[in-house]
Amino acid sequence: MSLKCMIIDDEPHAIRLLEKYVDQLPEVNCVAISTKPVEALALLQQHQPDVLFLDIQMPDLTGIQLSKLVSKDVRIIFTTAYSQFAVEGFELNATDYLLKPISFPRFVEAVEKVKNQSSKTAERPAISEDYFFVKTDGKNNFRKIAYREIQYLESIRNYVVIHLENEQVVTYNTLKHFEENLPEDEFVKIHKSFIISLSKITKTDSQEVTVANQTLPLGDTYRQQFFTRINQRKI
Repeated sequence: MSLKCMIIDDEPHAIRLLEKYVDQLPEVNCVAISTKPVEALALLQQHQPDVLFLDIQMPDLTGIQLSKLVSKDVRIIFTTAYSQFAVEGFELNATDYLLKPISFPRFVEAVEKVKNQSSKTAERPAISEDYFFVKTDGKNNFRKIAYREIQYLESIRNYVVIHLENEQVVTYNTLKHFEENLPEDEFVKIHKSFIISLSKITKTDSQEVTVANQTLPLGDTYRQQFFTRINQRKI
């Protein structure tokens, strides 16, 4: 199994060590490196690596913060000199947590974990359904939602309001749960409180996105990722 990797670390010598390790594994190819986490976001979109070796203590944007902006399809291996971040790292579903100085055997072990996870994912049968169910108020009350009906989802405290073409459905859940489970090619997060259907966008500018007849704010954190998605569909 061939893996594309990317390395983000503000210390050049740490990057050089990981590049040396990668060169010794023919099945791993380093497609990009960066010492600046903010600039690395664009590289992630461009190269779409399978695995990301990510330092935690960095200026402007920590590895923990950056990991929350990365596609869930990218396996994350944190690399840091600080063991106190391990618990938080694994809570973010990181594949592994390498403590500096990193030995080559420990590096190989982390890569093997990525390969094993990728193999298990590939073995899962594809889900072809274009709908899902959400729990509404009352015991065993569920509402069937078709993807094509959704205009946008709005987070309000501990609830998510699913705005459909002709109604609103309220469910006790988090926006993060929907972000992780909705089809990535059909939906995009534009604000900490909003996920929208790309097919329902009528117009956009640098600050707002209009979905059907509703104008929604475009958050600074999500702007670059949003316009990357828009450009992918530009003709």
